[in-house]
Amino acid sequence: MSKRIRMTAGGYTFIAETHPDAPLTVAAFEKLLPYRQKLIHVRWSGEGCWIPLGDFRLGVDFENHTSHPSKGDILFYPGGYSETEIILAYGPCSFSSRMGQLAGNHFLTLVEGQEHLQALGKKVLWEGAQDVLFEAI
Repeated sequence: MSKRIRMTAGGYTFIAETHPDAPLTVAAFEKLLPYRQKLIHVRWSGEGCWIPLGDFRLGVDFENHTSHPSKGDILFYPGGYSETEIILAYGPCSFSSRMGQLAGNHFLTLVEGQEHLQALGKKVLWEGAQDVLFEAI
């Protein structure tokens, strides 16, 4: 059964549901809640924002991974070719880095507030890093 997580960023509030095909990623991420970070605009992936996590390890491997998230999909990249990160697609997105194509675990999908995604993406692009908070509902 999917759980709900509230994401607040750039003055907008979104509701996400966990993805049943990424149970290990969901369980590991839930242990971090409430989770605060900075959301910045992607460099190579298109219309997306990301949370760079450097050498941080969530303790999961690949599951339910994709390189082409849909608008509102949130992926966790467990590291390897590039640094660990979380990426949120707000429009057309092809997940990659300077090392090439990447795939991340699709573990959350925004189900409320998608009408504000483009505004959030443009705010991050033009105004810079925004605080982001994930919390259990």
